[in-house]
Amino acid sequence: MPGFDGFLGSRASIGMDVVIVGLVLLLPILFVSIMAVKQGRYRLHKAMQIFIMAALLAAIVVFEIDIRLFSDWRVRATPSPYWPVGVGTSLAVHLVFAVSTLVLLLWVLIEAFLRFPKPPAPGSHSRRHRLMARLAAADLLITTVTGGFFYWLAFVL
Repeated sequence: MPGFDGFLGSRASIGMDVVIVGLVLLLPILFVSIMAVKQGRYRLHKAMQIFIMAALLAAIVVFEIDIRLFSDWRVRATPSPYWPVGVGTSLAVHLVFAVSTLVLLLWVLIEAFLRFPKPPAPGSHSRRHRLMARLAAADLLITTVTGGFFYWLAFVL
């Protein structure tokens, strides 16, 4: 198959494997970050959220380089019994959540930088931040689930 094979033992390329593992590993980091803010550890929460955003952006860059320059994910997904309709549909659903997650996380992070004091502490923006952050966290969870489902349909079956 074109490109570099992944490390998870499926038909996926290394870029796909990096992204799916990265998404799964970000969930416990997100949980720890949420616990940190509930404990009043705002600096730790801020640092972890910056890390999550940077990791997501790095995964996107690795993925895009892989699929644009090295691997043809369609060739790798063609052996799936769900190719093309099931694979394509699962990818479309995943992309809705992946794009909205990126937008929400950027929005929450930028607003936090602009509206919270330095060092970070609760303020008048806290209620809105909490609502938007919960939406972003739920979106990240759904992105991981839909990404895992796409990966399974396209490269495991």
